[in-house]
Order: sequence, then C-alpha cells, then structure tokens
Amino acid sequence: MSPELLPALCLFALVTSITPGPNNTMVLASGVNFGFARSLPHIAGISIGFGVMTVAAGLGLHSALQSVPQAYAAMRYLGAAYMLWLAWQLAYSGPMAAETAGAARPMGFFAAAAFQWVNPKAWVMALGAVTAYLPAQPSPAQLVAMTLIFCLINAPCVGLWAACGCALRRLLEKPLYLRIFNVSMAVALVASLYPLLRD
Repeated sequence: MSPELLPALCLFALVTSITPGPNNTMVLASGVNFGFARSLPHIAGISIGFGVMTVAAGLGLHSALQSVPQAYAAMRYLGAAYMLWLAWQLAYSGPMAAETAGAARPMGFFAAAAFQWVNPKAWVMALGAVTAYLPAQPSPAQLVAMTLIFCLINAPCVGLWAACGCALRRLLEKPLYLRIFNVSMAVALVASLYPLLRD
C-alpha cells in the first residue's frame, strides 16, 4: 500500500465502520441490554474477526469461493439463516429482571468473530479495501499493514455504537420501550439481509 493512499484508506475505514450495518445494530442493542463493559468481547470479536477475514480475502479466499458456486451459495444461505435466528433472539429478549440479568449473556468474542464471515457488509468492506488500496499481488506486509489500520479504526467506531446503547439504557427502562427497541433492532437486522440475498 502506497503512503499516498493512507488518508483515503483511513477515510474509507471510518465511513464503512461507523455507518449502520448488522454489527453496529447488534452492538447498539448489546449496549442497551448489557452495558458497555459486557459488550467489550463482542466489540473485540468484530474487529479481530473482520481483520482475519480481510487477510483471507486478500489471499484470494473470496475468488476461490466464487469459483465453487455451490459452496458460495451454501455459505450465503447459512449466513442468512443465522442472522434470522439472531434477529429472533433479539426480538424476543424481554426486559431482564434483576434475578436473571446476570444469567443473560451478550454475544461473545468467538461468536462475533465468526459472524463476520456471514455479514454482507463486512464482505463489502473487506473486498473494497483489498481491491482499492492494495496492488493486485500484495505482499504479506502490505496486507497486514492495511488490515491493522482498518481494525484500529473499526474498533472505536463499533465501540461508539455500544456507548450510544448505554446512553439509551435509562430511556428504555420501561419494559414496553425496551421491547419496542429490541424488535426495531431485529427488524433492522433482517433488513440488512437484502444485500446478501438479492443476487
């Protein structure tokens, strides 16, 4: 990656990381339902999982998947099914009573990292970065440097959504308001499936 492309990469990473998408929708809901500290593994899983996926994309994994249409289609539809399951769980996660709040758990590090592989926005971000800011045959150092820059920008952007969720907690103390919020986030998550399934 040439130094003159660094500002453009940083801007691309900022815009794509901070705008709405499946990750930010779920992290916002996690901030509301669990607080910022309990959402940290989710945030870390997003950034590190995305970084691993970006390296894999840079090494040609996406092209390999597209060359086997059946595998690519299976991955897309399994991903869609998983996102629908997450939306269902979110929509029906009612207000947490004091005695059950400790038992309920936000998405963990490994689940959040694995989710990147079925997240359509994450694929667009990874492939956009690899194709726009790296040469056709990038060196390992170039690929790792670009990925680290992207992840360092991505993590605070995603964390901001969790912080916004925390700020909303007081407004959503009433069970009805929390239920409306959770259902709204579930609908947004389902709507984010459109790019995954439209082709």
